[in-house]
Amino acid sequence: MNDLVQPSPPSDADRPERVGFLGPLGTFTEQALLTQPDLVHHQRERYDSMAKVLRATEDGEVDLGFVAIENSIEGTVHVTSDILAFDVDLLIQREVVIPIQQHLMAPPGVTLADIDVVASIPVATAQCHLFLRQTLPDAAPQPYNSTAEAAKAVSESSARNVAAIANELAASIYGLDIIERQIEDHPENETRFVAVAPGVVPAPTGHDKTSLVVFQHEDAPGSLLAILQQFAARSINLTNLQSRPTKKGLGDYCFLIDLEGHVADDVVADCLKVLRTKGHELKFLGSYPAAGDHGPALREAQSDAARQAESWLADIRARITPS
Repeated sequence: MNDLVQPSPPSDADRPERVGFLGPLGTFTEQALLTQPDLVHHQRERYDSMAKVLRATEDGEVDLGFVAIENSIEGTVHVTSDILAFDVDLLIQREVVIPIQQHLMAPPGVTLADIDVVASIPVATAQCHLFLRQTLPDAAPQPYNSTAEAAKAVSESSARNVAAIANELAASIYGLDIIERQIEDHPENETRFVAVAPGVVPAPTGHDKTSLVVFQHEDAPGSLLAILQQFAARSINLTNLQSRPTKKGLGDYCFLIDLEGHVADDVVADCLKVLRTKGHELKFLGSYPAAGDHGPALREAQSDAARQAESWLADIRARITPS
């Protein structure tokens, strides 16, 4: 009798790509992730904190980590920026920006008059302060780690007096009815997410951002100005600038900077080189396609401009007299 041949384990090339994100199902992180057509079919792995997402990405448990990094109202998500700056060696691959719309939801049959407890993450509750004060002034807040976790808990509870603040995806997943839509105080609220992976820098597109950490050479008057002058002298626009403690001692700060352009651009590369030459320690966090409704059009325009410039130069060089 012939021995049975055992199938060999799948190779890395056969294994589906894995992306880690903040769970449970129905978070704003997952909602942002699902806007990316090339990531929808990845194997999705849920983690209960953004720190765990980032560390799982560095450890190779997932190929890509997807985390929130900035909110237009709350500002920088410090747990993400600090871990990227100090604890892991990962590079940003892309950014994704989505509007943050909060909805009040409850099990079918529950009405606004029934609600005296509102479950959500405290940040979301704070973002809906005006609605809660005017519509449910006596409702008690019930904190959870995420809006999705709150929606999940409400769906599993037998209580008929509890509602959750979460997004439409969570309502759909957990079978909740949306009682009041878009209850956030600021309808223009947006959150910026980033996808991160080890080692790889995406190719320039013509509409890019670069993120880095700059450590001061010395804490002296004008030290920040000296750093910023390098960008200003090259007309490099900074889209974000913040100081963060280095965790080495009181008064020891570094600067997290987002700028327009790609490290492949000569002007950006020259700026970073000069900063290093002047003794500043830099940690490169990535060059990646910038988000925005006009991104594809800007990238196409940049490609057209580059092709025209190459054609123009080629025409001039063709006239050079042979030596």
